[in-house]
Amino acid sequence: MSFELPALKYAHDALEPHIDKRTMEIHHGKHHAGYTSKLNAAIEGTDLDGKSIEDILKNLDMSNGAVRNNGGGYYNHRLFWEVMSPNGGGTPSGELADAINEAYGSYDAFKEAFSNAAKTQFGSGWAWLCVHPGGKVEVCSTPNQDNPMMPGVTCGGTPILGLDVWEHAYYLNYQNRRPDYVEAFFNVIDWDQVASYYSSNK
Repeated sequence: MSFELPALKYAHDALEPHIDKRTMEIHHGKHHAGYTSKLNAAIEGTDLDGKSIEDILKNLDMSNGAVRNNGGGYYNHRLFWEVMSPNGGGTPSGELADAINEAYGSYDAFKEAFSNAAKTQFGSGWAWLCVHPGGKVEVCSTPNQDNPMMPGVTCGGTPILGLDVWEHAYYLNYQNRRPDYVEAFFNVIDWDQVASYYSSNK
């Protein structure tokens, strides 16, 4: 069973002015599509063919660069599109807000920690909010297309919010101003979706 490029749940221009239409077209239609096709090529005819992307990443042979890079790229981008919405922004509520407050003291302190993880990730990579069994949340970052589900990678746990800080995610609109892009991301976070991922993975 081959993986398919997931359709966006909103139009390419729906996240403007925070994320521009052209970036979305290239990012989804070229970059994510490329990871998807290369992942399919890397697993075809192997014992990974037919497994879920979560199973593949959790049990990954980290020396398998093709599956590590393209499997991570496929999963990471799929989550990225899902946790954004034209109606996003605001702050989390309910159990997720409680978990964030318990871990970081306040939403503002969490936002600072997440923003710092995104801004200080050297080169290409991702910033994450992860949930551990039992409901504890943690912020971390990973290089390239790694993510915390992979064996031995940063904080572990299941990603429920991810921010792409590869230059292709923001350069057309923000050039070298990554901090501006990170700040803009908070205007499009779909906290209801993140809360749903929290509830199903804690």
